[in-house]
Amino acid sequence: MILDTLGVGLLGTSTEVCHKVTQYSKIYSSDISSTIWGHLDSRLPPLYAAFVNGVAVHSMDFDDTWHPATHPSGAVLPAVIALSEAFPQKKKISGLDLLLAFNVGIEVQGRLLRFSSEARNIPKRFHPPTVVGTMGSAAACAKLLSLDQVKCKNALAIAASYAGAPLANAATQTKPLHVGNAAKHGLEAACLASQGLQGNKQILDMESGIGAFYTDYSPQSLPTLQSYPWLLDQQDVAIKRFPAHLGTHWVADAASSVRRKLVESSDNLLPLDKIEKVILKVPEVKYVNRPSPTSEHEARHSFQFVACSALLDGSMSVQSFASENIHRPALQELLCKTQLEHPPDNTPSFESLYCEVSVTLRDGKTISDRCDTFYGHWRKPLKKEDLEKKFQSNASSVLPAEAAEGIIETVYNLEKVEDSSVLSTFLSGQSARALSEKLRFL
Repeated sequence: MILDTLGVGLLGTSTEVCHKVTQYSKIYSSDISSTIWGHLDSRLPPLYAAFVNGVAVHSMDFDDTWHPATHPSGAVLPAVIALSEAFPQKKKISGLDLLLAFNVGIEVQGRLLRFSSEARNIPKRFHPPTVVGTMGSAAACAKLLSLDQVKCKNALAIAASYAGAPLANAATQTKPLHVGNAAKHGLEAACLASQGLQGNKQILDMESGIGAFYTDYSPQSLPTLQSYPWLLDQQDVAIKRFPAHLGTHWVADAASSVRRKLVESSDNLLPLDKIEKVILKVPEVKYVNRPSPTSEHEARHSFQFVACSALLDGSMSVQSFASENIHRPALQELLCKTQLEHPPDNTPSFESLYCEVSVTLRDGKTISDRCDTFYGHWRKPLKKEDLEKKFQSNASSVLPAEAAEGIIETVYNLEKVEDSSVLSTFLSGQSARALSEKLRFL
């Protein structure tokens, strides 16, 4: 999760939305500063470094997804990395400190989501990272700050008052701000709590607290520490192979399979002129039903676009969402032939949904295939070598090879790293030659 999040965040630094929020954040200054990932010569106050790096992580919708539905890592990792750089030099934050805080932030999100059955489905009203992500960031930062129980409760109470953003901004440049704000606001909540600011300490138990976001919110007592099971041990995350809404990944695998059948006797070219219609059987998710996307953000949230791209090209990639690919005539022609159907048994849950793609030819013949679990889903996780390839591909667009290799080595040995600032040094683009003193393992 950490390696993947750093990779997609580094790639995201090159996006238009990330450039805009970086320029905005530069109006703020402080004696204490943290790394902007992928920037060797620019730093920001910790709050705004967490914000910018959080935006970068979600700027292409390439970050991990969990069940119940949220993007868990992007709200937490930028916050704890930015905060770790703000500690005095004499109080080094170890890799183990960072790793434990990160896991606390993920765990809090999972526990809150499991207090609601409604949360198990793809959201309809608000974007979950803006609620549970903000709480997870606050919990992680409170852990890193070693806040006592009372101040931890206050941090969560303060974070809850920052929580929430409507889903209407999905498929726009504003949606990545949801994750950036979750990282920033959680860090800010923990810092305010550390200064003694108070909130309602029953915020997690009240209908007017976190219950305001979920109509069936029903908090339960947690297991004792002696028998406490970590949720990541029970429920892994999905790691995306291409940058788009997770629901489209079922569509891509089914459409790619149909394409292989269609081109067997066509010299590897899709017989576009012979296609009468394309039917996609998917769950009803209104904000991913976009028959005519005109921007990269709309295309990333379009069942139709991903299906047609996969049918034309055989696979999806970062380049699939470039403007020239979105607007090419062949894709536009295929989009006009594409329809959605919503079978009653196809529930909008990342645990159970499926996609069936059927292409009907002008001669009446129909070619179909179905995907129940795509490669990268928690039931079919990416192999280590494929995860590393994704990271290398993403990071190489921003960092020198030595820095990317340094991040991989540091993440894999994080529990043994004496000074976690080595990770930030690599993220800025410095190579291993500049780290002879910092790169020490316990």
